[in-house]
Amino acid sequence: MRVLPQPPGIPDHRSANRFLLWLARSEWRPLAWAGGVDSAYRLCGVLMSAAVGATLDSGVVEGDPRSLLLWFGVLTGLTLLSTALVPVGVRAMAFNWYSSAYRTVQVVIARSVALGPTLTRRLPSGEVVAVGTDDIDRVGDFYEDSALVPASVVTIGAVSVLMLSSHVTFGLIVLVAVPVMVVGMVPLLRPFSRRQEHHRTRQAELTTRATDLVSGLRVLRGVGGERTVGDRYREESQRVRAAGVRVGWMDAALQAVRELYPGLLLVGIVWYGARLALAGDITVGQLVAFYGYTGNLAVAIRYLMHASSLFISARVAADHVVRVLSLEHDHPDPEHPADPPAAPCDLRDPASGVVVAAGRTTGVVCSDAAGATALAERLGRYREDEGDGADTLLVETATGREVRLRDLPLRDVRRRVLVASNSAHLFSGRLREELSPDEGLSDDRLAAVVRAAYADDVVRQSPAGFDALLTERGREYSGGQQQRLRLARAFGLDPEILVLVEPASAVDAHSEAAIGARLAAERKGRTTALITTSPLLLDHTDHVLFVDGGRVVAEGSHRDLLASAPGYADTVLRTVSTSGKP
Repeated sequence: MRVLPQPPGIPDHRSANRFLLWLARSEWRPLAWAGGVDSAYRLCGVLMSAAVGATLDSGVVEGDPRSLLLWFGVLTGLTLLSTALVPVGVRAMAFNWYSSAYRTVQVVIARSVALGPTLTRRLPSGEVVAVGTDDIDRVGDFYEDSALVPASVVTIGAVSVLMLSSHVTFGLIVLVAVPVMVVGMVPLLRPFSRRQEHHRTRQAELTTRATDLVSGLRVLRGVGGERTVGDRYREESQRVRAAGVRVGWMDAALQAVRELYPGLLLVGIVWYGARLALAGDITVGQLVAFYGYTGNLAVAIRYLMHASSLFISARVAADHVVRVLSLEHDHPDPEHPADPPAAPCDLRDPASGVVVAAGRTTGVVCSDAAGATALAERLGRYREDEGDGADTLLVETATGREVRLRDLPLRDVRRRVLVASNSAHLFSGRLREELSPDEGLSDDRLAAVVRAAYADDVVRQSPAGFDALLTERGREYSGGQQQRLRLARAFGLDPEILVLVEPASAVDAHSEAAIGARLAAERKGRTTALITTSPLLLDHTDHVLFVDGGRVVAEGSHRDLLASAPGYADTVLRTVSTSGKP
């Protein structure tokens, strides 16, 4: 069993060619092995042609049975060797496909995870999907068949040497014809590359449209826009089909050239060899051997041309992979990171005046939803507002030392501050793995976080329990069940600071009240920010801040604010004040 690359290494993403070269350097051992095995196999084919010619001349024409048996043994040995090399070569080439494709997937996924929301802001969703589906196939195809290049070179070299040693003219024909045929294919490669790039771009655009269509299908049905959007998708699909047909025509032309050029060479050499044999300049055995050499030579040339086409496709794909790898994060790590503050820490947002006190559950009520979203993004460093004094801070409670989140590596921020919102996804796989991504939670702890999120019934509905399989985004569960599973996952991660954004907005009042009580118990003594307008949740907080117009305008307990802050009461109880402002 051969192990695929772990870890993948640091890719060279300065250009598509450099990325492909980096892959080749990273995989040089299996690539060299596959190239050596295939070269040996092709060389066996050339030597078999030579052995057949020698057999005819020494064993058949001269009537020497001992020589005939000798060359029969040589042919048998070459046949057995080439037969044994076939499964070895196929396995080696298949491994090269998997290793190169898997390494590409690893670096793309690692960069995508590091970029987070930056990726979807910078690239359309269809582009990202196409990289993970179509592009890795193209890269894998190239490296799978890359063994054909050294094998073809070895074949051409062996045939040239054998022909030159038998007949100088034949050898010179090979040495001149092969470069001419390869160069004759070059004019077709550039338009092939352009058409492939155009087709790839159209595919990404169509995938983006399909993704947007599926995600907005419910809205489209509500406004009656299904037919219009469907017509547009159909038109775009036809453009993709037309671009694919153009690529197909060019690929067919390349295939025709790959067959035509070697075929012409084969006809010419056979014709010329037959004339030499009739004139007595070469023997019958040499003529047969030359025919075999030419057949091997034709295959080698076709392989070289095929590898050129695969390289063009792989370079187009690598260009899109490099585009992902070259993206800069919206919030890059600082050049000179600050010393991380010692826990426990307060989390402070100077822009709004919100302070999430260490060791307490702080409720935050915003008068408008946009303000709540912006606040959560600032607290987790998903958003950085410009201006002096606008940076979110971690403040050591013991010393009062302030450290800006932007002065810490982003990985450290994500480890210490977890923002759990309803836009988070549930991924396919076992429920156990989803609730405990690092598989560090025992069954008892899993049961505890599930109870804290009031998700016991979700786990019990499947006989497999924690080993139940989730589909992508947990589509087999209702919105409320998905929300409770996301909350259980957040509890299981147990971050130093947990920012929850409307964690019970999709559940009924009874469940909401239970979640509020259990949340307070689960996070007791730890730092939690609860951004919500739910009175059932706020009633279980230690302290509440009311944000109106982007600033904290009132604070206190939930019940005190209901009595003393009319704007707070209007927001939480969904009433309308006398001024008409909700």
